[in-house]
Amino acid sequence: MMQQLGINMPAAVIMEENYDKLLEQCEAQELEAPGGIATPQVYAQLLSLYLLHNDMNNGRYLWKRIPQAIKSANPELTSIWAVGQRIWQRDFPGIYTTIAAFQWSENILPVMEALRESTRQRAYSLVAQAYTSIAAEDFAAFVGYSVEEAVKGVVTHGWQADPATRMVMPKKPDPPPVSLVPNEQQLARLTDYVAFLEN
Repeated sequence: MMQQLGINMPAAVIMEENYDKLLEQCEAQELEAPGGIATPQVYAQLLSLYLLHNDMNNGRYLWKRIPQAIKSANPELTSIWAVGQRIWQRDFPGIYTTIAAFQWSENILPVMEALRESTRQRAYSLVAQAYTSIAAEDFAAFVGYSVEEAVKGVVTHGWQADPATRMVMPKKPDPPPVSLVPNEQQLARLTDYVAFLEN
């Protein structure tokens, strides 16, 4: 059953599209575990997948129901929760350093890499929405890069960087398109509405 869940599969086999399916399988295995206590590997994958999906409520509840003996005996599980605590605190630099500080197992490494990348994309989005300009050092800490890498990254996102002032100017995200109803459709709806009111 472990091989079906991807627990013993090579890291390259576990693709992003499979994370949702893997999450469902891990949840099912936890529920079907003898005595209601799953293996540490299942708990580790489940917790890391909750973090990847930014599902902090389920992550916290999972952490609370994992037996203390399993938590104590598995440093990787404790390290995954340390990442979760940084996410909960919205400590972006702490998320990156906590992920980088541990030597992850073959099963958890791809999830942690995906988590680091999704956190980075979320940071780009938040900075674009909140700032008209931000110091390059602060921006680099938000996205977990060195200042040089961060400045290169902003250029690929179509943002501007001023080397003289060491400021980054994010490009504001485009507003979501407003769906306009074609005039004929709008006229037909209005006609139906008026006809309904007359009857």
